[in-house]
Amino acid sequence: MADALALDLVEISPKADPPVCKVVDYNKFLYEQKKKQKEMKAKATKVIVKEIRFGPNTDEHDYDFKRNHAVEFLKQGAKLKAFVFFKGRSILFKDKGEILLLRLAQDLEEYGKVEKLPVLEGKRMTMFIAPKK
Repeated sequence: MADALALDLVEISPKADPPVCKVVDYNKFLYEQKKKQKEMKAKATKVIVKEIRFGPNTDEHDYDFKRNHAVEFLKQGAKLKAFVFFKGRSILFKDKGEILLLRLAQDLEEYGKVEKLPVLEGKRMTMFIAPKK
């Protein structure tokens, strides 16, 4: 039948009993499969990560300003990476940095949830906050 129609015989599921075959134009079949895969990839949600940087001695006004930006990021549905960067001898204030990040987590409690608690990695103390659905 495939030769009479000048088409190809494509085996769809070889493990079925009896095996399932289809008479189609093979190039068109491949094209449609690629098109479906491309659509699936386009529909997949992409995670956006926004960063906010603090110093260990960040002032109150600066903290409020950055917290407001963090609220906007979480409302838009982006993940938030907040970190405290320690320069030179400021590494002595690790506890201040941790307190600052925990305070931020507490202030953003209604907009997002803490995904990863503050962790010191080299000269950075990092914390991740994911938006609430």
